[in-house]
Amino acid sequence: MRMNRPILAAALASVIFLAGCQKNEEQQAAAAAPPPSPVAVFTTKAEPLPITNELPGRITATRIAEVRPRISGIVVERVFEQGTMVKEGDVLYRIDPAPFQVKVDSAEATLKRAQAVVDQAKRTADRQSRLKEAQVTAVQQYDDAIAALAQAEADVGIAEAGLAEAKLNLQYTNVTAPISGRIGRALITEGALVNTNDPQNLATIQQLDPIYADFTQSATDLIRLRKALKDGQWMSAKNEAEVQLILDDGTPYALKGRLLFSEAAVDATTGQVTLRGEFPNPNNDLLPGMYVRVQIQQGLEKDAITVPQQAVQRNNAGQSQVYVVNADNKVEFRNVTLGRTVGERWQVTSGLKPGEKVIVEGFQKVGPGAPVQPSDWDPNAKPAPEQASASADAGEKPATEVK
Repeated sequence: MRMNRPILAAALASVIFLAGCQKNEEQQAAAAAPPPSPVAVFTTKAEPLPITNELPGRITATRIAEVRPRISGIVVERVFEQGTMVKEGDVLYRIDPAPFQVKVDSAEATLKRAQAVVDQAKRTADRQSRLKEAQVTAVQQYDDAIAALAQAEADVGIAEAGLAEAKLNLQYTNVTAPISGRIGRALITEGALVNTNDPQNLATIQQLDPIYADFTQSATDLIRLRKALKDGQWMSAKNEAEVQLILDDGTPYALKGRLLFSEAAVDATTGQVTLRGEFPNPNNDLLPGMYVRVQIQQGLEKDAITVPQQAVQRNNAGQSQVYVVNADNKVEFRNVTLGRTVGERWQVTSGLKPGEKVIVEGFQKVGPGAPVQPSDWDPNAKPAPEQASASADAGEKPATEVK
C-alpha cells in the first residue's frame, strides 16, 4: 500500500520542524547557562603548628627597694624629683648632720687622748725595762708598766672604733638610693623626724628595665602538654623559651621576652601554676600592676591543617562549614571541626585532608554542585569593591546546611 505523497511530505516536514525546535532550545539553554564562576582557593597541607597558649598575667618590678633612714634625726632636704629615674648611690634625703658632726669631733678628741696615754705608757714601759735589766727596779713595777701599755693600746682601739661609728652615722645623714630605678612619691617632707624603727619608709624605688610578667597556667593543661610531648603527639618548640606580651588594649608589645621559670608547686586554692617571663623595658612602657596577656609557645603540633578564617562559614545550627572544590571543579559543602586560631587562620581538626581546595573568595555566588574556575588565593591581594560588599553580606547570612 502506497502512502499518499502529500501526507508523507507533511510528516517529514513536521519531523524536521520538531528537530529544529529542539536544537534551538538546546542552543538557547547553552547560551543561557552562565560560565564557571572564578573563585580563589586555598590548598590545604599538613604542617607543624605552634602550640601557643595565651595566659593572663600582671607586670611586676624586677627589684623593689624601700628607702629607709639608718639614723634618727630631722630631715632638712629632699633632693630627688618624684617619679624620676635615680641611680644607686644618689642622695635622696639629707638629715640634719650637726649632731653627728659633734659626735665625730668628740670621738676624734677621745682618740687623741688615748693615743697620748699610749705614748706615755710606752715611755714608762721602756724605762722600767732598762731598770729591770740593771736590776734596779722590782719585777712588779715592770709588769705594771707593761699592763698599763696594753690597756692604753686597747683604749686606742676603742676610740678608733668610736670614731669610725661616728663618721658612719655622719655619712648616713645622706640617705642614698639602694638600687637604680624609678622612685615614687615622697612619703615624708622636710622637717619630719625620722627614726630607724619607723614602719613608714621614706620612698619606694622600683627597677623597671628589665621587668617581670607573672602569669598562671592551669596545672591540668600543663600536665596534658607534657604528656603529649612525652607520647610524641607534639614536638618541642625551638623557641619555647620566648614569650610575647599582649597589652590590655589588644596591641602586642614590641619586644619579646624569655621564660625564666615555672613554679614547682601548684596553688592549692586555684589549681594554677605560676610562670614568670622577663621582658626588656627601655622606654618604661610596662609599669607594675598592669594587666597583660602572655602568649607562650610551648610546642609544635605535627601534621596540623589550617584554613583562612574568612573561608569558614556557619549554618543556622552553628555548624562550621567550608566550600571545597572537588576534582571535577564543582563545589561541595563540607562540615568541619575547628580547633585553635593561629593568627588569621583556623585549625581544622576534622573534615579536611591535605591537598583539598577550600574556597576563600568567590563563594558568595556559588552553591553546591556549581561549576567553578579555581585559582590560587593571594592573601595580599585586595578584593574588588563588589566582592568586598558581597563578602560583608555573606557574613551576615549564615550558610545553608546541606541535608
